Amino acid sequence: MARILLAGESWSTTSVHTKGFDSFFTSSYEEGASHFIGALERGGHEVDFMPNHVASDRFPATVEELSAYDAVVLSDIGANTLLLPAGVFARGQRMPDRLAVLAEWVRAGGALLMVGGYLSFQGIEAKANYRSTALAPVLPVILEVGDDREETPQGVQPRVLAPHAATAGVPAKLPHILGYQRFQPRPATETLIAVDGRPLLVVGRAGEGRVAAFATDMGPHWLPAEFLEWEGFDPLWQSMIGWLVSGAEDAR
Repeated sequence: MARILLAGESWSTTSVHTKGFDSFFTSSYEEGASHFIGALERGGHEVDFMPNHVASDRFPATVEELSAYDAVVLSDIGANTLLLPAGVFARGQRMPDRLAVLAEWVRAGGALLMVGGYLSFQGIEAKANYRSTALAPVLPVILEVGDDREETPQGVQPRVLAPHAATAGVPAKLPHILGYQRFQPRPATETLIAVDGRPLLVVGRAGEGRVAAFATDMGPHWLPAEFLEWEGFDPLWQSMIGWLVSGAEDAR
């Protein structure tokens, strides 16, 4: 059993309702990680979930803190959330660059997965903005400049390209997805799943660690209901995480 830190996958929405002369506000809070967490827990893993607003201040700031985990998953959490905790942004304090610390931990034998979304990789209007961070060289992919989303409302179907431990048990054809991120694999990496002739799952190594980039979501909206209910959903994530953490075990 591996211990996984998942950061991101939460959002709040504020709406303005106008009825003639009068208007009022409503707000809601949502999380999008339940299907992913369920798949890993059914595979025997333990998941510590830090929603965006929690990760902002509580995401590990040292290699020692990260060493409590076998793998870190970043999903729909922009670089600013990890670079600008309240101590830095509100109080002007010097604090560690947590993305540089994460990169150091990975190179020493940790495991990292980045999952796609509006605030992953470069993201909507490039606001995720990982391309210029200390974490970018650790990722197994080269990020675009600018907004890297590929919206496919008509649905496009990914395919597994080659057998690999990270895709063990995953059927050759995945259900249709409604969007993904564009990026290019780095040299000496492997593209295991592709869609529209572009990489969807890329795996590789960074120093002694293992890394993976999955270009689409772990939940709605880019994954429709048929994907979330698909028989291959659990094997997809369990095999991916299993390959990542087996590298961490080898390094230790």
